[in-house]
Amino acid sequence: MAKYGEGDKRWIVEDRPDGANVHNWHWAEKNCLEWSRTLLSKLLSELTILDGEGNLYIKTKTLEKLEGEAYVNVRKGKIIPGYEIALTLSWEGEAKDPDGKSVIKCDGTVEIPYIADENADEDPEVKILVKDEGPLGKRLKEAMVAKGKPMILEKVRVYVQSMAKGGPAKDELEVKKAPGSAAKSSVSSAAAASNIGAQKEVKKAVKKEEKKGFKTITLTEKFSCRAKDMFEIMMDENRWKGFTQSNAKISKEVGGEISIFDGSVTGVNMELVEGKLIVQKWRFGSWPDGVNSTVRIAFDEPEPGLTVIKLTQTGIPEEDRYGNATVVENTERGWRDLIFHKIRAVFGFGI
Repeated sequence: MAKYGEGDKRWIVEDRPDGANVHNWHWAEKNCLEWSRTLLSKLLSELTILDGEGNLYIKTKTLEKLEGEAYVNVRKGKIIPGYEIALTLSWEGEAKDPDGKSVIKCDGTVEIPYIADENADEDPEVKILVKDEGPLGKRLKEAMVAKGKPMILEKVRVYVQSMAKGGPAKDELEVKKAPGSAAKSSVSSAAAASNIGAQKEVKKAVKKEEKKGFKTITLTEKFSCRAKDMFEIMMDENRWKGFTQSNAKISKEVGGEISIFDGSVTGVNMELVEGKLIVQKWRFGSWPDGVNSTVRIAFDEPEPGLTVIKLTQTGIPEEDRYGNATVVENTERGWRDLIFHKIRAVFGFGI
């Protein structure tokens, strides 16, 4: 048996010398972060918002920052986009008097903290900030909110639609199509689009707008197994004991209690859909009293033997009861390293 992470050479499909992905059999993942940065920069930079209306002049400047992850998975011609990005855009405004003399010039930023595939059918939150908080600065900000925000959201929708079509992988798919396969591909694409639409209904996140002092994490993980197998593992206390090497108690009933990692984490089952969805109230013992997050784990099986898990956890406190500010980071790391990676290693579900 090969070591975890290395793979067994007997089961590795080698790349062909000609680079062909016959029948698109391989699970191909294309990193789209730089492509996303380029496209969004092109879409959002140097937009004229106002050009003299009300003696105001406003335009966007440049995409200052884009962080997160963006990728497109392609399997047998099916396109499955995944992205969770945040961006900051600079803008500038100027107010003039009736004679055309400049009264004030100021700079500002546009922040979009969360653009994600799970919310592709919703407009993201947009924050408009201005450096000058005086009366004219506020007037420019209000104008930017009224006129600029809709324009920016329109451009974001273009990006979302581009990702749904395959992003930078779209052209590669077109090149690799065999002659005469166009009709078959269109049927495939329609099926994939239908599947993605169904996915979004299952994966629709709990409202992202958190109250101050709380955060949300989202994770997307792939496993080489059936969705029902992953669901059973997540609801089986004996298997939790095995892959975590700690005590666990897992109720399989809605309203039933859960306790994992020797009682360090406790919670209650809020919603269970076999093979599809787990929703739980969830907290660490070190969190302030009365604070519970909501964990939503959606299971999708785009094809037999391949499961994609989308986890969203909302209401995570920024600090624990002792003032430690690493709660969010530790929670995310725990899911990745102590749960999902352990499941792959112990049960052989690695991709």
